Amino acid sequence: MDNINIGKAFNILRRMVSAWQEPIVGRIAREHEPYKVLISTILSLRTKDSTTDAASRKLFLIADRPDKMIKLSIAEIEKAIFPVGFYHTKAKNIIEASGIITDRYHGKVPDTLDELLKLPGVGRKTANLVLILGFDKMGICVDTHVHRITNRWGYVKTKNPDETEMALREKLPRKYWKEINNLLVPYGQNLCMPVSPFCSKCRIASFCEKISVSRSR
Repeated sequence: MDNINIGKAFNILRRMVSAWQEPIVGRIAREHEPYKVLISTILSLRTKDSTTDAASRKLFLIADRPDKMIKLSIAEIEKAIFPVGFYHTKAKNIIEASGIITDRYHGKVPDTLDELLKLPGVGRKTANLVLILGFDKMGICVDTHVHRITNRWGYVKTKNPDETEMALREKLPRKYWKEINNLLVPYGQNLCMPVSPFCSKCRIASFCEKISVSRSR
């Protein structure tokens, strides 16, 4: 897939994805609170959206700001977010990050990539998503779906999400940066699965080189 076809693919993807549920972090982002975007993104790592949704809502009922979060014990946070994946580590990171935001940033989530990456539990995926959804700033959020699918398309040839982010920053037109994650997550969950994707139902199959696809439906 080249940059001529990438525009056509994005136009089709927007129509396809409209039939599927928006990722939970995107729904939370409409509340325009960067702190909630940050916490829900931390919770979402290696966790199903339905579980992240329930955990985020339950946690925010008892603490929706960093100054409130640091008053909770790790056990209280764990109880609220269970059964998200790695809930013990995430509870610890949430309380530590909330403390840093309260003390160092006066209760406001930092709005630069470098500062966000200093927070416990925050990697490039999380930092970029907070910039995009929490602050409407430019970024490219690359999770496992974006990494896998853009390599499957043949648009990039990379070994991990960090390499994919750097490759996309070089190749992908900037007008698609903010939305690529929000499109490819539901697309990857519902159609372009890791194993045996639904190529026969995919309306952008003609643009896809189907790299490493040994079996499809």
